[in-house]
Amino acid sequence: MIGILGGMGTHAGIDFCNKIAKLNQGKIDQKYPLFILYNKSNIPGRTENIKKFNKVLKGLYKGCVFLQKNNCKFIAIPCNTAHYWFDDLQKKIKIPIINMPKQVYNYCKKKYKKNTKIGILGTEGTLKTKVYSKFFDKNFKLIEPDKVFQNKYVNPTIKCVKKGNIKRAEKIIKPAVKHLLKKGCKRIILGCTELPLALQKNKIPKIFIDPNLILAVTSMKKYRSL
Repeated sequence: MIGILGGMGTHAGIDFCNKIAKLNQGKIDQKYPLFILYNKSNIPGRTENIKKFNKVLKGLYKGCVFLQKNNCKFIAIPCNTAHYWFDDLQKKIKIPIINMPKQVYNYCKKKYKKNTKIGILGTEGTLKTKVYSKFFDKNFKLIEPDKVFQNKYVNPTIKCVKKGNIKRAEKIIKPAVKHLLKKGCKRIILGCTELPLALQKNKIPKIFIDPNLILAVTSMKKYRSL
C-alpha cells in the first residue's frame, strides 16, 4: 500500500492522487493501487519555519509514523519544500520515503543534455534550502527567477492555489514563466506542488516538468514491484 503524506497543501495532495488515478485510467476498480492519503494539513508551514527545523520535522514524523503503522510499504510526500527534512525524516522512519527532487533529477538526466538551462519555480523555502540545486548543480544550470518575479508572481500564485482560486493563479504566474524563458531556460521545473494546478491549462505544457507527476509515476513503479 502507498502512503501519501499530504496536506502541504491539500489541493496538491489531491492532485497527486488524481495523477495516480490517471496513470491507471481504463482499469477496473481492483486494478487501481491501494493507498492512504493522510491530509495532515496541520504540519507547520515549511517556508516560514526553515529555521525551526525540529518543529516541522516533528509534524512530518508524526504523519509518516501514522502511515507506517497502517501497513504502508513506502511513503510519497507531494511537497517539494518538505524534502529539506528528508534525510533526518528517513533516519527516523523504517519504511522507504521517495525523494521527489532526486527522482526529478534522475528524470532530467535521462531526458536532457548536460548543462541544459532548466528553470525552477517554487516556494522561497524550496529555493533557499537548495533541495533541487544539490542534485541539479552536478549536470545542469538551474535558473531561479529574479526576486522581483518571485515576490510579485510566484508567491501570490502559490497562495491563490492554496485558497482554491485556480483561475486567478493561472493569470498571475504567466509573467514568471516568460521571465525564465527569456533567461534561456529550455525546461521549467514546477518546484511547488501547487504550480501544476496553476499551469494545467497553459498553451506550452511541453516545457514544464511536473514533480508531482514524476512522483506518481515513481510511486506506481515501486508499488508494482512489491
